[in-house]
Amino acid sequence: MAAAATAASPADKERFICIYPAYLNNKKTIAEGRRIPIDKAVENPTSTEIQDVCAAVGFNVLLEKNKMYPREWNRDVQYRGRVRIQLKQDDGNPCLPQFPTRYTHQLGISMDAKLIKHNTEFSGVFCWPFS
Repeated sequence: MAAAATAASPADKERFICIYPAYLNNKKTIAEGRRIPIDKAVENPTSTEIQDVCAAVGFNVLLEKNKMYPREWNRDVQYRGRVRIQLKQDDGNPCLPQFPTRYTHQLGISMDAKLIKHNTEFSGVFCWPFS
C-alpha cells in the first residue's frame, strides 16, 4: 500500500501521455475519438508518423505498436499503435515550453504531420519543413 501512495515521477515511462492516431484523424468524429478541431486534424495519421513528428520536434517518444484505441472498431494493422510522449520533466516543468499541455501538444503534432504529409505527397520524399 505504501508503493501506491508515492507519486511516480513524470519521467517514468508509465507517466508519459498517450497519443492514439484517432485523436488526430480528421475522418473521425468527436464521439469516435477525435480530440482536436477537424480543420487542424490530419487525414488517417499512423502511429509511426506521429512518432516521427514528435521525435523531430524533440520529445522523448516511445512507440507501442501492438496497442489499440479502445473505440477503434477496425482491427487492421494500419490502425494499431499508440505513441507515449514525455510531456513533463522530473521537476514538473514542460519538456518543451511551446507545448505545456496535452491539447497544445496534439495541435502541434497535427500541424507538423499535415506539413509532412503535404510535402511527401507532392515531392515524393520526406523533408522536414523547418530545416
